[in-house]
This record gives sequence, C-alpha cells and structure tokens, in this order.
Amino acid sequence: MARTLSNMLPLGTLAPDFKLKDTNSNYNYSFEDIKGAKGTLVIFICNHCPFVHHVMPEIIMIANDYRVQGLGIIAISSNDVVKYPQDSPEMMTEFAFENKMDFPYLFDENQEVAKAFDAACTPDFYLFDSQDKLFYRGQLDDSRPGNGIPLSGSDLRSAIDALIYNRSLKNPQKPSIGCNIKWK
Repeated sequence: MARTLSNMLPLGTLAPDFKLKDTNSNYNYSFEDIKGAKGTLVIFICNHCPFVHHVMPEIIMIANDYRVQGLGIIAISSNDVVKYPQDSPEMMTEFAFENKMDFPYLFDENQEVAKAFDAACTPDFYLFDSQDKLFYRGQLDDSRPGNGIPLSGSDLRSAIDALIYNRSLKNPQKPSIGCNIKWK
C-alpha cells in the first residue's frame, strides 16, 4: 500500500474546467455543470485503493450532509485502466452503486484533468468557493487504514463549514495521503 501525499495546489487557484463522462449516468459534465451555489468539492478517487475504501463511508455522509446546503460534489478517477482494469468505467459504475454514491463519478481517461489539478493520490480533496477559487486542499481527517483513528471527516468538514458560513479556516491544511494516481 503506497503512501503518496497530495501536491497541495496553491490556495486561490481557479478550478480547472473539464468535460468528462459520468459513469453513473453516461452524461458528460463540466465543472460549471456540477458546481454548487456555496462551493464545490472535487475528490480524486479510484475503485481499488484501500485508502479510498477506508474513507468512502465518510465521503458519502459528507455528500449527504452538505449537498442540501449548496455544495456541489464531484468524484473523478484518473487511473490508467489498461494497467489497472479494476478502475475501468464499468467497474466505476459498480463501485458507485455499491457505495450509494449519489453524485457524479467521472472518468478522466486521458488524465488531463488530474494533471490540471496537480492531483497525486487517491483520495485527494479540493474544495472551491462560489467564485471557483481553491479554498481547501488536503486530508479528510487523520484516520488511515489500520491506524486505529476513527473516521470523522473533521478536517474537510471544518473547511466546508468555514466556506458555507463565511468563516476563516483555523487549522493548518494537511496533505491527503493515499495510493498514487496510476499514470500512463
């Protein structure tokens, strides 16, 4: 299990635009199509990463808790599906169904979106404000597979609350840790 850290894209960076196919609906979505009135959470995940499997219950709870408050949510998989067929679009659809993902799970086949975001690992979290500027990037919380710390989503939830309620972030932004993106 590789332990790759986020690259920590500079705060204030404008959200890169994209148009990718949603493996849940077969529609093509852009950032503009999915963004929320209060902000947008972009999460790079994949189907086979143990770090992603570990955090999925909390990701689903965050999506359910904050969508109604005006947060748009997007998951993207950018892994090389030739070398990692378990991350294929068909398997993404199955993964989304099994995890009750009620938000788009987009396939970044040519990996251009991951490169535009400077994404490095799965999971990798990017929270943009209503002006599409990067407000938070980093970890969900301190929980990792096998470290005994329960999932809470505390770091990401604090950032989302600060964004929605127009507060400043008090905690330092720590990089996410997970499996590296499988580049072609």
